[in-house]
Amino acid sequence: MRKVFLLALLVSPVALAQSVSVETNSLMRLPSSTSVLQLERLDVADYGTLLIPATISQVTVDQLHLGREARITIAPGNTGLQLQVRQAQLEHGSQITSRGAPGTHEKPAKAGRDLTLRINALAAETLSVDARGGAGAQGYAGLDGANGEDPGCTWGSAGRGANGDNGGDGLPGAAGAQVRLELPQDFPSERIKVWVDGGPGGLAGTAGKPGKGGQSKGCLVYRADGGEKGRPGLEGQPGPAGPAGSVTIQRL
Repeated sequence: MRKVFLLALLVSPVALAQSVSVETNSLMRLPSSTSVLQLERLDVADYGTLLIPATISQVTVDQLHLGREARITIAPGNTGLQLQVRQAQLEHGSQITSRGAPGTHEKPAKAGRDLTLRINALAAETLSVDARGGAGAQGYAGLDGANGEDPGCTWGSAGRGANGDNGGDGLPGAAGAQVRLELPQDFPSERIKVWVDGGPGGLAGTAGKPGKGGQSKGCLVYRADGGEKGRPGLEGQPGPAGPAGSVTIQRL
């Protein structure tokens, strides 16, 4: 059945399937050729992970089961995801994550993906949703200063070491997601755990080391004075944290 389901995803923008199962300690990634997915049953076994790509914008599930420490991981994307579940059973340590991605020097950090989660009937010790923003990249390290030119034993003057470059500033963290939860009236508020913090800013770039002054070498009787070393560079500034997202809870 799973092969038939995967084939359907490849040829249809709206995919229908009876069930999807992720085995224990394994990872399954849904194909990215569909935008809407409808399932009768989704079962992620203990320590398993189901990855929902950025191209999918809506998932509807009749029966959802997440085992111990199981994960539904939602890839960052520019459009939000709607996850609608008729009945859900969530075991200890399970979690739905919609986190952003850390940045690099070439690409900025990505924000947590906006999520609307509707569960009509919920059996769980805790409903845990992590939608924090991605962390900013560390600033560039400052270059070390070059060493000064060496003098002769009785002639010439020693060169001064070059100064180290300043470190670069850390890059900004990304925003947390906008999360909307639509849950049964009788599910206790204290058992709802949602994180929408902005991603931390990147660490400051390290300062460049000073270059050494030139020094006479191999001299037996006379030795010219050595040169002064350069100044160390300055450490950069930490990057700013991303703005926090928001959480809205509506009771059904």
